[in-house]
Amino acid sequence: MRSIPSVSGWSTLPALFAAARPRDPSTPLLLLPGGGTIGYGEAGQRSAQLAHALRSHGVGPGERVAVQIEKSPLSVLLYLACLRTGAVLLPLNTAYTDEEVGYLLADAEPAVLVRDPGRAGTPKGPAVLSADASGAGTLAQAAQAQTTVFDDVAVAPGDVAAMLYTSGTTGRPKGAMLTQANLASNAAVLHRVWGFRPDDVLLHALPVFHTHGLFVAINCVLANGTGMVFLPRFDVEVVLAHLGDATVFMGVPTMYTRLLGDRRLDRAACAGMRLFVAGSAPLLASTHDEFRSRTGHDILERYGMTETTMITSNPLEGERRPGTVGLPLPDVEVRVTDAETGTPVPAGGVGQIEVRGPNVFAGYWKRPELSVSEFTADGFFRTGDLGSFDAGGYLRIAGRCKDLVISGGLNVYPVEVEEVLDAVDGVLESAVIGVPHPDLGEAVVAVVTAEPGRTLDVDDLQERARRRLAPFKVPRQVHVVDALPRNAMGKVEKAKLRARFGPT
Repeated sequence: MRSIPSVSGWSTLPALFAAARPRDPSTPLLLLPGGGTIGYGEAGQRSAQLAHALRSHGVGPGERVAVQIEKSPLSVLLYLACLRTGAVLLPLNTAYTDEEVGYLLADAEPAVLVRDPGRAGTPKGPAVLSADASGAGTLAQAAQAQTTVFDDVAVAPGDVAAMLYTSGTTGRPKGAMLTQANLASNAAVLHRVWGFRPDDVLLHALPVFHTHGLFVAINCVLANGTGMVFLPRFDVEVVLAHLGDATVFMGVPTMYTRLLGDRRLDRAACAGMRLFVAGSAPLLASTHDEFRSRTGHDILERYGMTETTMITSNPLEGERRPGTVGLPLPDVEVRVTDAETGTPVPAGGVGQIEVRGPNVFAGYWKRPELSVSEFTADGFFRTGDLGSFDAGGYLRIAGRCKDLVISGGLNVYPVEVEEVLDAVDGVLESAVIGVPHPDLGEAVVAVVTAEPGRTLDVDDLQERARRRLAPFKVPRQVHVVDALPRNAMGKVEKAKLRARFGPT
């Protein structure tokens, strides 16, 4: 199978970042939209203070540090502090409700939870430190009293560096354990194949609780020893204002469609840009074509997932094929197999996507049985996606083996939403699906049936979902039907629901 040529890898993140750290400590790492900067030297001092603060609250090597705070410079510094203490970073979506967070904390058993001080309630178990959007809170107070020198804990390639919860392809959310070698090797590969240069500046508008914004974007910057314009969130106006300050932009397809909605996005606005990267959800070929026509840039689409970080990429030099996610990355094996036989399917044939390589995670936290069910006998991880290779070795994603919904680049597993809806008085059962959406990629749609003699209020169902679920999980549409379609085995046929309730 054709792939991008191999490059040498790294075994730990500290080693990778140390090799790229600029000699001048004043070199900016974070360029803030208000005009301030945080240099590499200051980042080192402040992350040392944070590392001491974490240690004073019982954080040691291998301990989980759960983080649910708004994106700010502290997010990056806290990530560095976790690396320095040998702790395991556990980033949590800021939109998660207390109920959702409670489930994750009970499972992960972190030593510390860092969260916004405005959140009500005190979770059971971990020590709780606060940090608001400006970085102020009890965590900052604890860190300010500490020395700016810290003896970093030595880490090994197999040590877990981060744990991200994902619904994956089955069941309730579970923690994917990503090792130092997983993250370091992937960052080194992406840095090389995307051609990072000494003068590159990343325009960072992604969330940092997600693989894309955290391990793709930030790790590439640290592996390059340069800086990033660090925006608190994606905003078309602000991104357009800072395109001239950067050379690289990474975004989800929703960001690109919203940028294209502003007529100021043109060749002049992107004159200083070198690279636009898209991922986390499928990019429509029409979006790719319109972006090229408007800006003169071909978006580079890649493919990855929480358990594997990045798997494939369209080439930096060479043809970037719209509708494909490119070629396997160096040292990453990708195959498409028949679901029944497990044998590889020929080019053009659709099958299950499986991957093996240094990027593939160590397994699921407390779920050793999944090392059998989610991996093949020869060590390939079953991604749960369907795809095909074309004659040139480019991978095309055809859909998902199961029913994961990706809305705006964020994963929504139907069972989580269905459990909430099924608990509502009067609901007999529900089925949640994803349907194509021009902005989000997929929209969450619920189809419900009522108990005999009961009438359901669609607005009330959505409101109840809002109380218990993050906003991106709340169904945008709720349809009430007499019965859900089922096959001979009694399984709900979601394909029929998608065909019925998808766009016409």
